[in-house]
Amino acid sequence: MTAYIIRRLIMAVIIIVIVTILVFCAIRLLPGDPLIIFLGQNANIEQMSQERIEQLRHEYGLDRHPVVQYFDWIGGVLRGDLGRSITYRDNVGKIMAERFPVTLHIGLTAFILGNAFGILLGIVAALRRGRWMDTVVTIISYIGISIPVFWLGFLLIYFFGLKLRWLPITGYVSPFVDFWQSTKSIIMPAICEMITGMAVIARQTRSAMLEVSRQDYIRTAWAKGLRERYIVVKHMLKNSLIPVITLLGIGVGMIFGGSVLVETVFAIAGVGRLLVTSVFQQDYIVVQSGVLVISSIVILSNLIVDISYGWLDPRIRYG
Repeated sequence: MTAYIIRRLIMAVIIIVIVTILVFCAIRLLPGDPLIIFLGQNANIEQMSQERIEQLRHEYGLDRHPVVQYFDWIGGVLRGDLGRSITYRDNVGKIMAERFPVTLHIGLTAFILGNAFGILLGIVAALRRGRWMDTVVTIISYIGISIPVFWLGFLLIYFFGLKLRWLPITGYVSPFVDFWQSTKSIIMPAICEMITGMAVIARQTRSAMLEVSRQDYIRTAWAKGLRERYIVVKHMLKNSLIPVITLLGIGVGMIFGGSVLVETVFAIAGVGRLLVTSVFQQDYIVVQSGVLVISSIVILSNLIVDISYGWLDPRIRYG
């Protein structure tokens, strides 16, 4: 097990390095100059001397060779310094620390509820195969997989925000400030983030449960007269969870990826919206650091998922 974890950690480091190189190169292929964009939005660039512009370029390290810029940034990351934003003129680590709890609150809520409801719906559909409950779950899962997140967000805003006026249509309130208002503010964003993952989990759980239900030991359990709840929880569910757990690791990436659209639609000041704004403003350091943090979380979650296989299925051994 120890050797396996070490190998996975080394592989994770390699993947993160590759991701940082790809993002570093891709963001610099965009046309335009981030410093000119920033100055054009905040001041009359024609009134600034060329010397002042070159001074700012040197201050942010934009006059250096791209390879030097990359290693300067990586060196800062290893020291715990994510760099300084051109747009916000502040430390990226501080900006991320202010916005990450917002994304984490909505993301964790969507992740927990989406997976819980997805597994529950999948179990119900498998146990009631061919009946009306199975049909309802199938329809819900098809809708959840196919519906665009941003379009669902607009629908929720129109009906529950503008027409019924039950929920706030934009913004975010911390639960430490007003718990009830915070709960209302994340309902629609959480639904948008959880819908796809819930549908995928429901389909996978149903398929896995049906496959396990055909095994001989399940037939033996029914023949012995054991209670349905015991058979489902003790035998069917646990042995059906391995493919579902794999999707849970992927779902972490989907949550952070979905936050980009959801936070933009609902005007929520989280990491997702920060990355979108930074891409348009070509704020290199913010985009690079944001992708680094998110990719590290996704890779760590998938490592935890892989390790959990051994607990779910004792037949799995790590060399």
